[in-house]
Amino acid sequence: MSPTLTTTAPDSVAEATRAVVREFLAARLAGDTRRLVALFAEEVDWLLAENPAVPWIRPRYTAADCAAQFTELMEHCVPEDARASVDTFLVDGTDAVLLGRLAGTVRATGKSFEGPFALHLTAEDGRITRHHLYENSLSIAAACTP
Repeated sequence: MSPTLTTTAPDSVAEATRAVVREFLAARLAGDTRRLVALFAEEVDWLLAENPAVPWIRPRYTAADCAAQFTELMEHCVPEDARASVDTFLVDGTDAVLLGRLAGTVRATGKSFEGPFALHLTAEDGRITRHHLYENSLSIAAACTP
């Protein structure tokens, strides 16, 4: 009898990724920064196109920085007007892609923004190591401009 090499089955990797993303969404919805910090890896591959007109859109690198983005977003937007819907949730191994729509109102200007988004997350060892968000940054910048 030959020795057996034990590896994590692809389905269990995908399920672990799905669980991390669901926890991320729950923490995000609850505005639970402590839980978000715990979900992000110490160093994160963060991509969100820099936009000087939007104060919460800037480079991020650490778990605390990434979690702070959500706090900053809520400081600059009207919480009651914030909406996001996920239409598609795809998982392949450690990668997850969410497709949907988001909308909100910028507190300082009273202007609204709205549009589609795509979010690519990678979860490794129970933590998010990649967060790449593609959104309608033109709409958001216009809403931030007085």
